[in-house]
Amino acid sequence: MRKIIKPCGLHCIKINHLGVTLGKQEILKDINLHIHCGSLNAVIGRNGAGKSTLIRAILGDVPHTGNIEFKDREDGRIQRLKIGYVPQSMNVEKQTPVSVYDMIAAYQSNVPVFLMRGKKIRERILEHLKIFKADYLVDKQVCNLSGGELQRVLLSMALMDAPNLLLLDEPVSGIDQNGMELFYQTIYNLKEHYDLAMILISHDLDYVKKYADKVILIDQGIQKQGTAKEVFASPEFAQVFQYGKGEG
Repeated sequence: MRKIIKPCGLHCIKINHLGVTLGKQEILKDINLHIHCGSLNAVIGRNGAGKSTLIRAILGDVPHTGNIEFKDREDGRIQRLKIGYVPQSMNVEKQTPVSVYDMIAAYQSNVPVFLMRGKKIRERILEHLKIFKADYLVDKQVCNLSGGELQRVLLSMALMDAPNLLLLDEPVSGIDQNGMELFYQTIYNLKEHYDLAMILISHDLDYVKKYADKVILIDQGIQKQGTAKEVFASPEFAQVFQYGKGEG
């Protein structure tokens, strides 16, 4: 992962006229976003508004119209966008004898894990786990991790290939208050010190207000975008959330 002193602002990601129709139902319509590295962009909306579908479309998991560009503003070249992804949850069977090391090593290579016990591989995995204060988990079985521990491990995995864009789909779902605070502080540190843009799907509006650089309110299309203060004070926000009574 490319470490920097401050957000560079040299790269940008453009989502142009993105739309998703499943069957006869239009889920997303004409989504246009301009996202810079070093920024945390929070996507909010009611249940069923299309938030997770947006993530799946960016990942290429669902057919969509429109296009997604990654531009290097230093030389103007359009490059291939590298994406890291942290899902909302991950189902791990109890008693599965897979350690954190095994899972990350297998994710990084098609070579069988038992052939990948080299010192360099372990050091690289530990280096990324340390970013999230999770290096002590390297030999722990994945099935025995708490929700917060698993999310930190998944963040480590998502960033090992130095992505330009990190997608986070409600990553603190089911995590306690202390775990949430640690997660958002970690994300803030990534935003400040790494050459990385982030899109976060969240219903935790207090944390969004505290940490997000940009807030995007969607309900099929983009209803409002701007700072948290601008979006939360808008009539569009009041209509979607019914003055605090709606779902995120």
